[in-house]
Amino acid sequence: MKNILNSQILYGAKWSRRAALAGVLLAAGLLAGGCGSSRVGFTQTGQGSYYADKFNGRPTASGAIYRPGKMTAAHNTLPFGTRIRVTNVRNGRSVKVTVNDRGPHVAGRIVDVSGKAANQLDLKRAGVVPVRLEVIGAAPRAARR
Repeated sequence: MKNILNSQILYGAKWSRRAALAGVLLAAGLLAGGCGSSRVGFTQTGQGSYYADKFNGRPTASGAIYRPGKMTAAHNTLPFGTRIRVTNVRNGRSVKVTVNDRGPHVAGRIVDVSGKAANQLDLKRAGVVPVRLEVIGAAPRAARR
């Protein structure tokens, strides 16, 4: 009887730990999901910057090679392939880019754009400018990760 009771307590404790872990993972997923929705119309404001030329030819997080002449961007949470409109709020200029990398990895920045996009936004001289981004096209299903 004692062995049965001990195994039930141990078994119950095991399930309690699993339930707690599941709750923590669910909460983390909900928080992360709220940080960057790929739904069309999602907007975010913050600081934007651009990739330095030293990254030319290097692979991005999606596996694509970074090319400064392409209209691409890095975002920390939006799925790869998501189309976004990035607007320089200082001058009103905007560009449409595709998310193919993770970053920026600097506090307060929400997007890094390619060299071509940075030129069109007129942010290269400043380096960092306030921007507004809006999701204008969800990532293709196969590209979401």
